[in-house]
Amino acid sequence: GNQKATHSENSQGKKSQHAEEAIFYMNCRAAYLTVLKSSLENIKSKEQLSLVLQQAGRNPSQKTINKYWTSQTTSLNFDDFCAILKKEKPATKNELLEAFGKIDTDKAGYILHDELYKILTTRGDKMTWEEVATITKQADFNCSGKLDYNKFCELYLTTSEQCCKAARDRLEVDPRLRQQQFGNQTENSSEGITLPVSKPSPRISRKTDHKLAKGDSRAPSRPSSAQSGKASTSTTVAVGASSSRSTKLIIEPDTMKEWQCAQSKGCFYLEEDGEIISHKYRLHLPHRSAVCITIKPLNIPQAEGKSCPWLSVDTALFILKENETQENLQLVSFTELQNKETFGWRGELGSGVYWLLPFTTGCRLRKVKTQIPGEAKLVWRDEDGELALTKEFRAALLDIFETIDLDGNGLLSLEEYNFFELRTSGEKCDQEAWAVCKENFEMKRNELTRQGFMDLNLMEANDRDGDPWDLWVTLLSLGYNRALEMTEACPFVIDICAERCKARIKAISLEAGGSQLSRALCRSVVNKGEAKVLDGSENIIIHTYKSGSRITSVIENKSENKVIIHVNNEQSKNCLNNRGLTVFAVEVAPKSMMVSQHVMPLNEQEEWIYSCVHSLV
Repeated sequence: GNQKATHSENSQGKKSQHAEEAIFYMNCRAAYLTVLKSSLENIKSKEQLSLVLQQAGRNPSQKTINKYWTSQTTSLNFDDFCAILKKEKPATKNELLEAFGKIDTDKAGYILHDELYKILTTRGDKMTWEEVATITKQADFNCSGKLDYNKFCELYLTTSEQCCKAARDRLEVDPRLRQQQFGNQTENSSEGITLPVSKPSPRISRKTDHKLAKGDSRAPSRPSSAQSGKASTSTTVAVGASSSRSTKLIIEPDTMKEWQCAQSKGCFYLEEDGEIISHKYRLHLPHRSAVCITIKPLNIPQAEGKSCPWLSVDTALFILKENETQENLQLVSFTELQNKETFGWRGELGSGVYWLLPFTTGCRLRKVKTQIPGEAKLVWRDEDGELALTKEFRAALLDIFETIDLDGNGLLSLEEYNFFELRTSGEKCDQEAWAVCKENFEMKRNELTRQGFMDLNLMEANDRDGDPWDLWVTLLSLGYNRALEMTEACPFVIDICAERCKARIKAISLEAGGSQLSRALCRSVVNKGEAKVLDGSENIIIHTYKSGSRITSVIENKSENKVIIHVNNEQSKNCLNNRGLTVFAVEVAPKSMMVSQHVMPLNEQEEWIYSCVHSLV
């Protein structure tokens, strides 16, 4: 009886989750189609982005808009919009009241108009006097030169909900728009890529019992949610405990004793919106040579009792050849061989310039809400009243130094330091400022020492008279939480060994992977994975590829029309995916392909089963 009750509760919970997801996608589509004619039409400007976000009940600041519309952005599609809405939650009444409460220090429930004018015209997204006047003239929440911010918040939330409802009503009334209420959601790493001229694929299999990889089995079971009568296909891969890490690199250390090696470190950083950025590299080979390239999480020795939470994060490198233009990069290969936490590639490369694009699925490097018992202390005052860094903060700074010292020579060059500055403050240090650093902090060969780096941070604490606010800004941007644990970053190390020449590797930028990485990712899965046609739909192909402890699926749409694919993982066991959703939908544009999902084991010490149904909505 208890088991039945539990099963019933789980079933009701899943239904509730599915209903919430369906409502979310409907709201996404309703808001999008209020501004644009079709969900395949792209957002072309910051103004359009701001408009569609407002239609979805958000009130984005200029800072928020700039986060998603950078200098490199030319357009955003419906998938991007859905992803943004998942990250930018609408403000709650408590949050609004808390913000006003910081201004209303007397807790009177009112803010003087003069004070409101001063704040709104000088801070954040500065408003004009006329714009503020439109707020203060509203009789509903203004009286005797004061703003009743409780009433203002109520009206604000009511107006926001009315805006969303108007968009939904329009969707209901228009039969053309109502046909496709079930929207999609995708990560930045799943950008769609346009297909070349269609060719029949020799790897396509229509048999559901075809082996995906040696040792992997497919179960005939099919989740009940795969709608009969609709085009669909199911894929099941069972992987034994820890077997996902047993593929050995085809390299014996003895064979590489005479090879010349180069190394660079780097880091994946998790942005506030869930996007992952990392260093990108240019590799120069002066001569054709046999090459071995590896990437793995950087193991930084920790104090007793402390661990490196990032060591379980998956890493990969995509190797692209530079041709006439940087935009025209050709995929050479990627690190598909695995030995424990190390991923590698071994092959022959011709002379020339290559790009190395680091990648992680986001399955294990993701936003996780954890309860922090208390905030770590960063500074303290000695008996003479002098400020000093705490032991815990010094240890964290040494780890940070180890991470940002990309060439591993124990010193920070201006280039290395600038990657740190760009990440923590968004600015770069020029030669003149570097010369000032040289006068005040310990340097060797024009590079900052560990002690110099420590003193630089102590100076920052002294500049604010012990207030650690700026120090926390630095730490949080580098992936640390308030307990001084690096939980939202993954430092890594890349090794390149060449048989007949000395390779040179150089970090070029610190940014999101973008379309080049998305294209390489899709192409690698299509080239290496197994392909299955959706039963009843010849032009929709699901490519599934297992590489070590990762399974990636790509949806290829060869048709002339956009398609919406429903993805169901309810039958999977001991799995987690990069989307954080068991059931979702993906919209794929005509003649294009995109990543459906990345999946990894939740616990590698136990068997995990990937069982996924893709069906046409």
